[in-house]
Amino acid sequence: MRHTDASWKLNTLCVHAGEGIDEETKALRRPIHMANSYEMPADVGELIKTISWDHLDRWHYTREHSPTPRYLEERLAMLEGGEDCVVTASGVGAVAATLYTLLGAGVHIVASEVCYTATQKLLGLHMPRYGVDVSLVDTTDPEEVRRAVRKETRAVYIETPGNPIVSISDIAAIAEIAHSVGALLIVDSTWSGLVTQSPLALGADVVIHSATKFINGHGDSLAGAVIGPRKLMNEIRECGVVHLGACISPFNAWLVLRGSITLPLRMQRHCENAMRVAEFLQSHPKVKSVRYPGLPTHPGHQVAKRQMKGYSGMLTFNLHVGVPEHFELLKRLRLVTHAVSLGHDQSLIMYLPTGFYFHDMVVFSEEQKRRYTEIMGEGIFRLSVGLEDADDIIDDLRRALDAVP
Repeated sequence: MRHTDASWKLNTLCVHAGEGIDEETKALRRPIHMANSYEMPADVGELIKTISWDHLDRWHYTREHSPTPRYLEERLAMLEGGEDCVVTASGVGAVAATLYTLLGAGVHIVASEVCYTATQKLLGLHMPRYGVDVSLVDTTDPEEVRRAVRKETRAVYIETPGNPIVSISDIAAIAEIAHSVGALLIVDSTWSGLVTQSPLALGADVVIHSATKFINGHGDSLAGAVIGPRKLMNEIRECGVVHLGACISPFNAWLVLRGSITLPLRMQRHCENAMRVAEFLQSHPKVKSVRYPGLPTHPGHQVAKRQMKGYSGMLTFNLHVGVPEHFELLKRLRLVTHAVSLGHDQSLIMYLPTGFYFHDMVVFSEEQKRRYTEIMGEGIFRLSVGLEDADDIIDDLRRALDAVP
């Protein structure tokens, strides 16, 4: 492995962490190891080392771990400031691996009521099937978290910025609450793009990313990552990757490894473009509301200003019109693409009608529906602002907005 100095700055680590000169060919980039099996030593002592989690530089079967994913783990652990990292087949794989490792019958978890759909269903539908007691609360209010935790709480799980309404939760405040009852704080930091937020430095114990999004950045790979203490990462590796089978393809790991080199540069552009787009949307007469943490009008602006180094590239907005007219905007866009996912090089948008969102979020109470109807109105556009010239993105949105009846 090429020498890596933990004191190096972020841009340098993105280029060098996890990299090395290929021993066989002397190539400057590591090769992709697509093998599923590796020759194992016949010596008993060496064999024990090979199959031990204490020797992750030895390989025997790719579902367990393999070289290319391991290089990515080394990089992400250093970037996030954690002891170790486990990469998985997808972001949901990372979430599931963590939850299934930590939770069991009789255990309690407090979690963000607004979070990625698959996460909410894992927490709201599937975990209770195994006897886990789940409290879904508004984690943008630390006092709600404080009221929800109790002595049997094993973990507090927050997603910030939160999908889909860009909600902001105070990581440091909630870490203190979680630790007061001996619970771990898990933060899904996907929407931060990693480089704009450092949850571990703010008191979190575990950080999760869908590396499919900003970390990869090119819309051509699926991957997830969990970063935290080495002992816990070994447990998650065994439970989530080996037992549940959420292992990442070496090729996908290589794509994320390659994409992450430019992560700081890309995130700077995402942040700059998103701020300009948010300010434009806020000024347009047909736009009813805009939620972007960089705007002083966002209810979590002060918290985001304190805990983020940039406000990432995600925002939502809606219009002074009904549901059908929102779809009229989608028909008129030429540059911005109507598609799911986020954090790509290109700008992506999707419309989420409030009724559809509530139908999907089957564990929402009537009170929760009422509260989020006030925020979402008839529905929201979720906009992932890309790397195009900001003027071109704004011109495309302006043209479509002006044409909406």
